[in-house]
Amino acid sequence: MTETILAGVLESVTTKALSGVRPTPEEMLAVLRSADEDLLDVVAAASRVRRRYFGTRVKLNFLVNMKSGMCPEDCTYCSQRLGSKSQIMKYSWLSAEEAADNAERAVAAGAKRVCLVASGRGPADRDIDRVAETVGAIKGAAPEVEVCVCLGLLKPGQAERLRESGADAYNHNLNTSEENYRDICSTHTFDDRVQTVSQAKHAGLSPCSGAIFGMGETDEDVVDVAMALKDLDPDSVPVNFLIPFEGTPMHGRWELTPQRCLRVLAAFRFMFPDVEVRLAGGREIHLRTMQPLALHLANSIFLGDYLTSEGQPGEEDLKMIADAGFTVEGAEERTLPTARHDLVAVRRRGAGTTLPANT
Repeated sequence: MTETILAGVLESVTTKALSGVRPTPEEMLAVLRSADEDLLDVVAAASRVRRRYFGTRVKLNFLVNMKSGMCPEDCTYCSQRLGSKSQIMKYSWLSAEEAADNAERAVAAGAKRVCLVASGRGPADRDIDRVAETVGAIKGAAPEVEVCVCLGLLKPGQAERLRESGADAYNHNLNTSEENYRDICSTHTFDDRVQTVSQAKHAGLSPCSGAIFGMGETDEDVVDVAMALKDLDPDSVPVNFLIPFEGTPMHGRWELTPQRCLRVLAAFRFMFPDVEVRLAGGREIHLRTMQPLALHLANSIFLGDYLTSEGQPGEEDLKMIADAGFTVEGAEERTLPTARHDLVAVRRRGAGTTLPANT
């Protein structure tokens, strides 16, 4: 691709994003296939869009792993999958008090959203009761915090119960394209995931859905999952990069470069100009020293640790944000839309342990 052609593409996708117009698949592919030497031009164009809608704010999110491991699903990227030999922590449900205690420390460190996650195909009704109690405990201590729940595939009526409990959002990622999904998981389908996101949205929960990259997907797969997510119209889009755990079928897959990650983030910013694009799992091991540049594309990150792997220390996250010229978004700033408001280290701290969380 010549410099002139790329410049024209970037001008087109930037203008479209600032006007609320979806880029074409061909434009997305051009961004993804741009050369490394053109990377700063791509980042600069997408950064214009990020600044228009989010200024220099960075929203902090924190994960609480409510139930770790022992999942009956066979998602090949996941350390908690059926048959996984990953040496992760495995435990049953945390008490509402322990989960709320982890959340309280994260909120004190600047987190605006707490994400309650549990492994498994989907929740039983008693699990909804457990999570509802936890939501109440968190909201009781910090009424202003957003609570997002991620429990897998939902049954009819469960999203409504979560909304009634005070939950603000529901996360269920599409992860990859429909075509590629058959090679990633056999125990549920791409359509199952789409249906759960739709259920949550129709129940009044803010829909949160994103993807994982580095699983052998093609450029076309990246575009396809972005288009599928756009059709779901989520309020937040987590962008994850594969953490290739030992003991999973994806072990040994190190296909991503920092440049590739940044191009993916830029493409997602053009596709989701006014939506929370969240820099999520795997950022530390794939972006490495390029993480600050990613803040010019994503307006949201996870603080500290992930579900089964350790993240960058929370204090380092805050320093990185400040050094890059950004500010942490305050809890008093509304981010949920008004119309929808009704190198891999196994985690050994935080939820499920006696050690404090990495905040």
